[in-house]
Amino acid sequence: MKLAIVRQKYTAFGGAERFVERALAELRAQGVDVEIIARQWSSAGENKSAGRRVDPFYLGRTWRDAGFARGVQAIIATGDYDLVQSHERIPGCHLYRAGDGVHATWLELRDATRNATARLGTRLSPWHRYILNAEAEMFRHPDLRAVICNSQMVKADIMRRFAVPEDKLPVIYNGVDLAQFHPGLRDEHRSTMRAHAGTSDESRRVVLFVGSGYERKGLPDLLKALAKMEHSDTELWVVGRDKREAAMRALAASLQLNDEKTPAPDRVRFFGPQPDVRPFYGAADVFALPTVYDPFPNAALEALASGLPLITTTSCGAAELVTDANGAVIGANDAEALATRLDALCAPGRADSMREAARASVAKLGLAPMAARLTALYRALS
Repeated sequence: MKLAIVRQKYTAFGGAERFVERALAELRAQGVDVEIIARQWSSAGENKSAGRRVDPFYLGRTWRDAGFARGVQAIIATGDYDLVQSHERIPGCHLYRAGDGVHATWLELRDATRNATARLGTRLSPWHRYILNAEAEMFRHPDLRAVICNSQMVKADIMRRFAVPEDKLPVIYNGVDLAQFHPGLRDEHRSTMRAHAGTSDESRRVVLFVGSGYERKGLPDLLKALAKMEHSDTELWVVGRDKREAAMRALAASLQLNDEKTPAPDRVRFFGPQPDVRPFYGAADVFALPTVYDPFPNAALEALASGLPLITTTSCGAAELVTDANGAVIGANDAEALATRLDALCAPGRADSMREAARASVAKLGLAPMAARLTALYRALS
């Protein structure tokens, strides 16, 4: 079987691509020949992937995306591949992986708390209009054989908006490397990492946030919640890259969470992007991802696998794994509720008592089962 994976900028360990990259070795072992179609790509380790470049000249984001889509559509028309799986919204692909969810839903949720000027900007944006049209056309295209949904939330949304038949919407959760992410990270990294960060006091709780796209993943609400907590010595560690980091630092200062003029330690630490996040999982007590919209974040899986209780929102696909035994689920954009739940999770002994349940909630979401479900789907569609 010859399979093409489409992603404009394919980075082997980027959030969207990790779903497929983690399964490549198993897919190839079962006779699936995988090739990447991208504007640019990189791959690492034993899963190095062949690439086929589609790189239209640049006249702005809308032109670039439309040109890339036309190039991919031309490749599909050659019949060189048994299946073309797109991670971009391209009408005519055989298989779409809805790792980014539904763009229309993201815009609605984001704009719900924005002012009229910002909402007008969304409606007038040529790029958003292009993506919305491409999304609708792709879901209704006769050549679409299936959509890989990474959560029941995404599946239900696609059925509601685009009337895609349920039998075309298999749910395959992201896989997590259970050998790399495990509760033992606490013993391996906690003391060293916390000492390095200046947080040696074991009574001081650490809430961890991992992700890029701070607005989408709810960091502003998390900062506001931190300022409202009764456990006023709780720290927040932020790992990731975002162009709005300066604005988030300013928000933390305005909330009096950080203050360079006093000797009190900062309650918010920005660590930037990290090649290895495992020491941070080992050092933390609670993982918080109060997303405005997130189909199914890999970081949530990694945190649970590492034994951290998870607090997230009803508009995050990972909420499907959360119970009272391993975390909490709240509504998005609710700093008050977030503060209350964080206080409960940061109470003495509470997070520690949830470690076993956190790990157990992802015990069946390893890499091999994910690869097996993918391979079975490919075989059924080819």
